[in-house]
Amino acid sequence: MIKKAGAILLGCVCLVLSTLAQDRIQSRSYPTTDFRYPLDLPPSTAGSFGELRAMHFHSGLDFKTNQRTGYPVHAALYGYVSRLRVQLGGFGNAVYLTHPNGYTTVYAHLDHLSPELAATVRKYQQDHQSFEVDFKLQPFEFPVTKGQVIAWSGNTGASGGPHLHFEIRDSTTEETINPQLFGLSIPDRVPPSISGITIYQLNGHPFSEHTPRQYLGVAGANGNYHLSNPQTLSLSGDIGFGISAIDQNSTSVNRNGIYSLELKVDDRTVYTFSVERFAFDKTHAINAYIDYPQFVLSRRWIQKCFILPGSQITLYPQSENRGIISFKDSLLHTVQYVVKDVAGNTSTLNLKVQASIPKDRPVNTVTGTLFKYNQRNEYSNGPVKVTIPPGNLYDDLDFTYAVLPQMPGAYSATHRIHSRLTPIHENFDLWIKPDANIGALANKAVIVNALAGSVGGIYQDGYVKAKPAAFGDFYIKVDTIPPVITPLNIRDGSNLAGVSSISFKAHDNLSGIKSYRATIDGQWILLQQDYRTRILKYIFDNTIQPGRHTLEFVVTDQKDNVSRYTAEFNR
Repeated sequence: MIKKAGAILLGCVCLVLSTLAQDRIQSRSYPTTDFRYPLDLPPSTAGSFGELRAMHFHSGLDFKTNQRTGYPVHAALYGYVSRLRVQLGGFGNAVYLTHPNGYTTVYAHLDHLSPELAATVRKYQQDHQSFEVDFKLQPFEFPVTKGQVIAWSGNTGASGGPHLHFEIRDSTTEETINPQLFGLSIPDRVPPSISGITIYQLNGHPFSEHTPRQYLGVAGANGNYHLSNPQTLSLSGDIGFGISAIDQNSTSVNRNGIYSLELKVDDRTVYTFSVERFAFDKTHAINAYIDYPQFVLSRRWIQKCFILPGSQITLYPQSENRGIISFKDSLLHTVQYVVKDVAGNTSTLNLKVQASIPKDRPVNTVTGTLFKYNQRNEYSNGPVKVTIPPGNLYDDLDFTYAVLPQMPGAYSATHRIHSRLTPIHENFDLWIKPDANIGALANKAVIVNALAGSVGGIYQDGYVKAKPAAFGDFYIKVDTIPPVITPLNIRDGSNLAGVSSISFKAHDNLSGIKSYRATIDGQWILLQQDYRTRILKYIFDNTIQPGRHTLEFVVTDQKDNVSRYTAEFNR
């Protein structure tokens, strides 16, 4: 009775909101007049909220800045600066503003901050002797008014080109929310585009790369789509559907993500997906939402319209039987996809399905070790131990293991830990026993993923232990080689009068760089770091007086191998 009442209530909420929000699927209403656009430019986007990205859903809007940096960035509402952050990758330079209406706005990839904020960041970097910083501020320190310039747009961090990444978050839960639900609309009269569908024969089996699937091309335009080869589909048993779809708006040629999906059978909605809001610790579950094996093998984005039992994202407002449809009655059924963008533009695809009664249900045989998605799972065979905490699998798993030939220079055999085509939400624990001849080198040992490089490692109780974030082929190597330092515009005895900066590059061959430290005359100096070029740069300031000076640059890798570069220079 309670469950039924809840379903009725959800239907009422969606009905009310759809009337108010151009038939959008959303769970609640948001203030639509509080916020202004963060740029004084006609709103145009290169990336949409919830857009599919490798390993995550896109968490904001990417506002275009005419392919250049330096546009003033304005506070979207009055409030205060609550957080400042500098990352080598990620957001680069970022400012967080907290507002009295319960929301926080985020401005990322900034070129530079306002002078008072830049001075605060610089002092924190100096006090903590670190380029990368992330710290919070008190409400009274930097109050801002609506429209106040807080920074200038840029291309810092892991940015693919000049733009402003903008987010609106719930200040309490820190969930990120679609900014276009707050009235920050983008001109859009273009309905989503559908290019194909995929049919999955599930029949009670866990989803994997071995799930039988059929891909069908789709044709059409202007919101009306059909199968390229029109036909009545003959299906039986438990079926999952998937779709390949993108969206564009009226301001840009960029291929963006859709806002919502509905799957209907005989006019009854059995599955709903909408990119309204999500928590950052659940964003990796994009790999449960997409057909992950197909993405790994072909980079094809297929959005599954059924929910894996271990997926925890909050982007599924409604479903029946997790979106899995049972065709078992010998009747003709209609199946409809309804795909929308946040502006309400709609595309539909209608299918005819002739159902049939399944003759036999295939037996779900386990060839390896059965791992359950909702419990702690362990595997051990002597040379290898694997532990997967609960909540890290999206579905039950027929876990497999194999030993492969030893790689040159390795201190163990290569261990195939299941399949790289199976996603995992977070890290798992992996122990590998090294060869007996590792001896005193054990503390320099790391575990290597054959495709992705070092995943770290510590030597403990006769094993090298690491926390990989993906399955694959793993083996042990040792790192005794220090990083390589390449000075770009300095050598011992250089005359740097009139030179504005000193630049270096540094790289490590295996375990990765843990830290940089540079000093002039024994005093720590700030090295600016560029994510794309990997150049480290010290920009001279007035603390370096004319005369002779000594520069020392120290780079340490994850296994504490150290390189030093020292040079005398005149200034």
